[in-house]
Amino acid sequence: MMVIEKIWTTDTAIWIRTAEGREAYEDFSNYPPLKFATPEERNNFEADEFGIHWKDLDEDLSFEGFFKEKQSNFLYMLFMNYPELNASAIARRMGMKQSLLAAYISGAKKPSPKRQQEIISTIREIGKELQQIEWKYSI
Repeated sequence: MMVIEKIWTTDTAIWIRTAEGREAYEDFSNYPPLKFATPEERNNFEADEFGIHWKDLDEDLSFEGFFKEKQSNFLYMLFMNYPELNASAIARRMGMKQSLLAAYISGAKKPSPKRQQEIISTIREIGKELQQIEWKYSI
């Protein structure tokens, strides 16, 4: 298990240092909730043995992901191109841990084809539900 010795933020990223002295960072620009957060909101995080959690921003990063080679995957591109998509809300709707969906999006873990299709289907279901909204009140 990875032991994290220090966590700190800069204007553009969050950094970690392991007990072995390895350092890595994640750019805020890759995570819309962090990208648009204030410095105070970015610094209001909690950490456990698995990762960093911003309860107020509904965002999680796994420590594993900091050291994985970054590569664009379909889910990453989907969530980056549509920052309106809330990964935490989608994970909750699916009954999935948000940290697992975040790992899929970051490429730290690879979903099975079936799991990826479930994620896409959930997003499409939300879109269909939104299309069914009827405005019943006029201003």
